[in-house]
Amino acid sequence: MSAARPLTTLRTIAAIAALPLLALTACGYGSESKDNDTSKVAAEGKKLSADTVRIGYFPNLTHATALIGDQEGLLQKELGGTKATYSQFNAGPAEIEALNSGSIDIGWIGPSPAINGYSTTDGKGLRIIGGSASGGVKLVVNPDKVTSLKDIKGKKIATPQLGNTQDVAFLNWIAEQGWTVDAQSGKGDVSVVRTDNKITPDAYKSGSIDGAWVPEPTASKLVAEGGKVLLDEADLWPDKKFVITNIIVSQTFLAEHPDVVQAVLRGSVKTNTWINANPDQAKAAANTKLQELSGKPLPANVLDPAWKSIQFTDDPLASTLNTEAAHAVKAGLLKQPKLDGIYDLRPLNKVLTAEGKSTVDDAGLGVK
Repeated sequence: MSAARPLTTLRTIAAIAALPLLALTACGYGSESKDNDTSKVAAEGKKLSADTVRIGYFPNLTHATALIGDQEGLLQKELGGTKATYSQFNAGPAEIEALNSGSIDIGWIGPSPAINGYSTTDGKGLRIIGGSASGGVKLVVNPDKVTSLKDIKGKKIATPQLGNTQDVAFLNWIAEQGWTVDAQSGKGDVSVVRTDNKITPDAYKSGSIDGAWVPEPTASKLVAEGGKVLLDEADLWPDKKFVITNIIVSQTFLAEHPDVVQAVLRGSVKTNTWINANPDQAKAAANTKLQELSGKPLPANVLDPAWKSIQFTDDPLASTLNTEAAHAVKAGLLKQPKLDGIYDLRPLNKVLTAEGKSTVDDAGLGVK
């Protein structure tokens, strides 16, 4: 096993529109969405060019920038008299559908659905306008059945969904071991069992899977059930960084309300700054919001290790999006149309410059 994946420059890839079975999600828990307006700061002050901005995210720790920005009113504060409303989604395709239909304007989402959403609209639906999180993905196994990486061969390992971000990563890792698996069926030297994250812990407890390549907090839930972390995906990447959550925007909304988009990005940057300066408070704030949305908080033995494995960053880590997409192409899950123009980081870089922070790069995939 190599210590790090080489970065592959791939500037012309996109998801196969003809694969309807692929629901390309980052860390989905289903397909429902939930609308609410839980801003802790009233919409007051000068209104921007839109009365309202509708924001989507997952009730998930890898979306903690949005969770905390909502919970603490940090996004609303930057929007002034423009009101932020929020919708929660449990899968990437549902959020992309909402963006395309105009039900939301801006969303926090994983790389695979962003790629799919861009390509299936011929580059007209969305732009990636910022980063949010890196890491937070682990291979957790039953230590009674698996004691080393080579023991994965012949075992049943869960991923969240066919073609999702973790599924692609695991298929690529399998190929790097010299093993073969049919990407569509999941059958081969390893049995890849596509299992919704919300039921993966029960599948693990029942013994129907031997482990899982999953995002947080599912990984830490498995550890709490006696599982062992065999591999942290961050260890496979240069600098231990890879994109897990991006910020996307409708191209129509970006064109019509650039001031609103910039305000949301400013709120995101300030939220990430606060998260990184106050990790314990931020962790508690995220858990408070999760409790509000799900009815119960994460226990400390799940929350604490999960939180430690996620890095919050404004950088979309564009070169790693290239690499993730290249892995999907290699697995036979993607063709190679264009991703040129998927990024527009100009508004973010204006915010970063104003905040005295370093600007970020689009790896050659930005608007010209």
